[in-house]
Amino acid sequence: MKFEIKFSGHENIRSNHKKTIEITKESHLTPQGDCIIGVSATSSCADLPSELKQKLKDPNSKVSFVIKVKEHEFHVTGQGHQNLVLTHTEDIVIRKSDFVCPRTLAVKCDKASDLLPREMVSLLQNPNTKGTFIISAD
Repeated sequence: MKFEIKFSGHENIRSNHKKTIEITKESHLTPQGDCIIGVSATSSCADLPSELKQKLKDPNSKVSFVIKVKEHEFHVTGQGHQNLVLTHTEDIVIRKSDFVCPRTLAVKCDKASDLLPREMVSLLQNPNTKGTFIISAD
């Protein structure tokens, strides 16, 4: 199953966090949100299709993500978790750890926002830049 979320850049995107990647439906971002790579997202955890949520709640599910910005692509892999609730109405967070909260979409991911190529981060610091966050779960 595949699901795409569109998002926009913001001048305060830093993408420095070593443990998470986040996109948010919020349009405002302070420099403290250093894991956030996109704002004005078209979906949050709560908005995901129920079939995808079921796959994400399976600890055996392999989950992959592609973050596309213009000609750039960034690939991340992670896994589902049986305690995911997927109810947050604004945010999606993918984590290297196995911490779970209503914003968590996947755990044990192999990358965080600090590894996003700096060319992508520079593009995402322009509010006119559009990106796509693609979720695939087996």
